[in-house]
Amino acid sequence: MFVVSYHKTFGLNVSITRCTNNFGPYQLPEKLIPKTVIRALRDLPIPVYGKGTNIRDWIYVVDHCEAIRTVLEKGKPGEIYNVSAGNEVANIEIVKKIIAMLKKPESLITFVEDRPGHDTRYSLNSTKTRGELGWKPMFNFEESLESTVKWYLANEHWWSPFATDVILHPTPWKLGGLH
Repeated sequence: MFVVSYHKTFGLNVSITRCTNNFGPYQLPEKLIPKTVIRALRDLPIPVYGKGTNIRDWIYVVDHCEAIRTVLEKGKPGEIYNVSAGNEVANIEIVKKIIAMLKKPESLITFVEDRPGHDTRYSLNSTKTRGELGWKPMFNFEESLESTVKWYLANEHWWSPFATDVILHPTPWKLGGLH
């Protein structure tokens, strides 16, 4: 609202994007996909919040970047554009897909206390962005997830310094200000 107010008050040339959950290479290990990959590789229990039924609309990071570029080039000042790929998947399904790719047992899945304030579903309607600006996601979800998992397998040197016990903790919100 602050950005919109500056557009309306001062004519600031702004466009706003709102995006669903990103995934891809270089995502920090605290997030669901990299945390699942890393903990599975280390044969550690993989924490799944609540029952794992929370749904997210996943978008490959390159698609998100392309959407931002499209909004910068074609968007109207003061407008808000939702960015989503239409890949609504429950967290437990993401975890199971990753475990299968890594040929690890589902017995690694451990259901833990749900995160406070955890959204049941997070998705957006990107009809406006697709229709007015001609943007659409280019990457297939399954293939992008597989290439992301392969990236983490091949780039331990990048993520290893970040993969601390605190970051990989099953319930990091319980650690207070340590993370």
